[in-house]
Amino acid sequence: MGNGQTIHQMKTLITIIIFSIAVNQVTAQVAYTNSLKAFRTKYINTHEVVKGKDKQYFRFFAIDSAYRVNARFERIHDTIGFTMKTSAGTTQHYFKYGKAVFDLKGNTHQLFIYQSKALIYTSYKEYLFIPFTDSTTGDQSYGSGRYIDLLIPEIKNNSVTIDFNKAYNPYCAYATGFHCPLPPKENSLSIAIIAGEKVYGKPIH
Repeated sequence: MGNGQTIHQMKTLITIIIFSIAVNQVTAQVAYTNSLKAFRTKYINTHEVVKGKDKQYFRFFAIDSAYRVNARFERIHDTIGFTMKTSAGTTQHYFKYGKAVFDLKGNTHQLFIYQSKALIYTSYKEYLFIPFTDSTTGDQSYGSGRYIDLLIPEIKNNSVTIDFNKAYNPYCAYATGFHCPLPPKENSLSIAIIAGEKVYGKPIH
C-alpha cells in the first residue's frame, strides 16, 4: 500500500469522524430543544394560577442552550438561616444551601441556592430554590425577578447544571394575593438572561 493511498484513507477517516461528531451534536441539540418544548407545554398546561384562555398570554424567550450552564457547587452549612422578604410585605425563612459559580457571556457569575425551612421536614425536603434578577428584570422579564427550581440529587461531584431556559415567574406575576419571595440582592446578575419566561402578556387581575 503506497503512502498516497494511506493518506487518502486517513483523510477519509477524519472526514467520517468529523461528520459523525457534527451529526451527534445536531441530534443532541434537537433532543434538548424538544425536551424544553415539552417542559414548557407541561408548565403551561398544569399552571395553578393561569387558567383557560389566559394561558395564551404566557411569553417565553427563544430556547438557547447557551443559557444551560454547568456550575461549580460550593456547599454552605447554614444552620441559622435568614428571612427573605415577600411581595406581600411578609417574610419567609430560608437557609443558604450552597453557591453556584459559573461562566456565562465571557464572565464568571454566582448565585446562591436556598432551602426553605418550611419544607425541610416535609416530602419536599429535597427541593432547592434559586430566585434571581438580571438586566432584563422589569423590562422583558417580570419586575420582581424569576425563579429556578433544583433538587438536591441533581448536585453531583460538586457540580450542578442550571438551565435558565427553565426560569419561571412567581405567582405574583399573574394575580394579587400571593406571598412571593423576592430575590435577595446577592442574587442579582449584571447580565441579561435572555432565556426562560418573559413578562406575562396580560395585566394582573
